[in-house]
Amino acid sequence: LSSNHVLSLSEDSSITTCASLSRKLERHHLSPLEWQVFAAIVAYGLYRLKSRGNTKMSVYLIHMRVAAQGFVMGAMTLGVGYSTYREFWAKPKPWNRRCCLGLVGGACFS
Repeated sequence: LSSNHVLSLSEDSSITTCASLSRKLERHHLSPLEWQVFAAIVAYGLYRLKSRGNTKMSVYLIHMRVAAQGFVMGAMTLGVGYSTYREFWAKPKPWNRRCCLGLVGGACFS
């Protein structure tokens, strides 16, 4: 083994972190919103931890875990729903010149 080989986990080592982040934001439009909601939930959890009263710590942590899992499931459901909408309903259907009658079974007349 030679010592001048560099292990790179990315496809192109010349891509900067900023370029990678901007490319991710172009593909996933809701990513900044997801991180903001995550930060708000963590801040709220820390605030409530201070003023939880006489609630046991274990019960409080279970409630926070359930809330976090609910947020993740909700975000995943919305993401899958949006992707499904974009894939099946937002795209215009191609018009086929030969089969414009719309007959059952796909029968076409030339």
